[in-house]
Amino acid sequence: MTGPAVPFREIVLKVHSRCDLACDHCYVYEHADQSWRSRPKTVSDHVISKTAQRLAEHAKTHALPSVTVILHGGEPLLAGPRRLRRVCEEFGSALSGVADLDLRIHTNGLQLNPRYLDLFDEFDVKVGISLDGDRAANDRHRRFADGRSSHPLVLKAVELLRQDRYRHLDLGLLCTVDIENDPHAVLDALIALDPPLIDFLLPHATWEAPPPRPDGSPTAYADWLLAVFDRWQEEGGPVPVRLFSSVLSTLGGGPSLTESLGLAPTDLVVVETDGQLEQVDSLKSAYEGAAATGFDVFSHSFDDVAAHPGVQARQLGLAGVSETCHRCPVVRSCGGGLYTHRYRSANGFDNPSVYCADLDALVRGIQARTSSVTVAPALADRDELAAEQHDLTRTLLAGLHDALDGRGGARWDEAWGLAGVLESSGEGAAGLDHVLAHAYTRTWLLDVLQGLHAGRPEAVGQALRLSAYVAAAAVRSGLGLEVPADYRDGRLFLPTLGELRIAGPGESGRVRVRAVDEGFSVRREGGGERTVPREEDGSDWLPVRHFAVRGAPRFALEDLDPYRNCFEAPAAPRLGRADAEVWTGAIGRAWALLEQASPRQASEAMEGLTTLTPLVAGRNTKRAHGYGTVGIMMTGDTRTLARELMRGLRRAGLRAFLDITDLYALDGAWEYTLPWKRNIKVPFSGLLADTYERVGLSFLVPGFMDGVPEALDMMDGAAEPTVGGMQLLRSLRDEVGGVHGTSGMNGLMNAMDQEPVR
Repeated sequence: MTGPAVPFREIVLKVHSRCDLACDHCYVYEHADQSWRSRPKTVSDHVISKTAQRLAEHAKTHALPSVTVILHGGEPLLAGPRRLRRVCEEFGSALSGVADLDLRIHTNGLQLNPRYLDLFDEFDVKVGISLDGDRAANDRHRRFADGRSSHPLVLKAVELLRQDRYRHLDLGLLCTVDIENDPHAVLDALIALDPPLIDFLLPHATWEAPPPRPDGSPTAYADWLLAVFDRWQEEGGPVPVRLFSSVLSTLGGGPSLTESLGLAPTDLVVVETDGQLEQVDSLKSAYEGAAATGFDVFSHSFDDVAAHPGVQARQLGLAGVSETCHRCPVVRSCGGGLYTHRYRSANGFDNPSVYCADLDALVRGIQARTSSVTVAPALADRDELAAEQHDLTRTLLAGLHDALDGRGGARWDEAWGLAGVLESSGEGAAGLDHVLAHAYTRTWLLDVLQGLHAGRPEAVGQALRLSAYVAAAAVRSGLGLEVPADYRDGRLFLPTLGELRIAGPGESGRVRVRAVDEGFSVRREGGGERTVPREEDGSDWLPVRHFAVRGAPRFALEDLDPYRNCFEAPAAPRLGRADAEVWTGAIGRAWALLEQASPRQASEAMEGLTTLTPLVAGRNTKRAHGYGTVGIMMTGDTRTLARELMRGLRRAGLRAFLDITDLYALDGAWEYTLPWKRNIKVPFSGLLADTYERVGLSFLVPGFMDGVPEALDMMDGAAEPTVGGMQLLRSLRDEVGGVHGTSGMNGLMNAMDQEPVR
């Protein structure tokens, strides 16, 4: 199975094929592939210029914003300063005006001196140095051919690179793991050198040539790395460690940060000193010719290499791992391990990594050690959830300001500036916070941003509604700040406050709004000024109504906001006074039923709810909205209404979590059979949503707990949940235990005795 070729964003250019060390763990010289013996020692001018030309063509074809060129070997510094200057000049010239060039060099550091570093400073070549830790650890493998230690010379190179004039070139240290070394001593020695990054690498191995395990432990490498991790945490993580950062990133739903872990497709190609185009270098550990493609820079493009079956096999992500890995819950983080490490002569690379047990233990070990500190606080704290939701809306507003890029003209600038004036005082900031926290403010922002990105001409006009939001905030603040606001179709809508008829249908214009005692004043340009009481209905003023039910917060009955029509069913038009009283009374009875059946669960579900929107029967296009609102359709049956209210609250709660944190990743990669509908398969998101809803309704609907424990078990063993997702699953289990204990069941039975199910 293949897919579209992924363009190469990184090339490794072998500038010298020999080395001045005799490291006994080196995959180039000590492993299966010995093709280095027939390569030219130094890359030629022709190979350099042709490679630069091929890379520029590739970058232009795929519109790549940047490309990385890593100078490698053997030992690349053996190529000499003049040859390396030629490389830098050729690539810089070829990529100029095509893509940004990121030049790097990976070296053992023995030849590093100011002459090289001045050259690298001139061309901004970043430098990574290989060092395996303290002297005892480093000299276990990194020695000269005569057995002499390389450690003092490497330290000298690191110290030189740390000088102020070269510090900006420092990429960090690469350390190959050896479990015979003291993990704490290795980490301490590396941290003492104050590198910007430490990269731990597992020694290259395959099922044919497995890594040494002196004590026979299947998790010896994980144990060693977890000892390093523990020490690193104890020290406060003073230096980033790529391996640990990658695992933490994938556990949180983010990307892998290293080729050796994760499911990201490879985007790297190797150019040997003779111009041969090869796959990733580590494949030389598998068998003779494993990295070969049969292509070269003289006759083939990088697109030719990208279409090579061996390259494409490493671009399949989840589809490219073995069946064992595909079923494993840690596959998102480990990605099946480095491709090379999967090799077995009997079936090629269709295997788990030879480090499979280590990777599993490492991922689970890091997860266990960090789950209490890496979870999203908003999953456990409603105040934190509200704060993060508010931050999200403010971020969207700032994004809208940037996206307009001046297209809003003077009117946008005026409203934006007045919002800043409000922010400068406590009362003004509170008023603005209240308006921005309104659920349908988010809908407005997202609609406008989507319209701008799609190039819809009316989007700029929609954005200018900002003036009405600022005016509403000014009224709420009571500061008396006069804010110009636009009315449309003869009506001025002030979010969270209400709607005022200004003129006849079809008319538009501007008014000036300011707060006065018990209300606000409106002054039309060229006309008179009038005062409007905020809370009183009038012939042309329709306020947003509020109501309260016993034991619950005060809610807004939102049947005016032009952006409220964002649910699966259409929003109802403005309710008459009598209909509104019937509606709020029915909601009060439904809430009382919920509270009686399970007080704790009902109370938790209601936390953060600020707005209820009446709906009517029909179909509608669902759109995103902010935190704190539920749309609900009226029914005469209290129990049905209670069930729909709780369903809406649960959906809103889960959506609020998903707004601010990743609960799962790779959704859709696997399918799950619903325990309560055995003929239906859904992705993880569907299983979670259904389970979350059923747990919420289970105290009200008999039989809704059927299959929930099985669903929770499936999700616990799945690969998709992030750390936040696992936290949510634990809270669901706690909720099931709390609701379906003795007190929860007593409340349920009492409620069922009093309210028939219809």
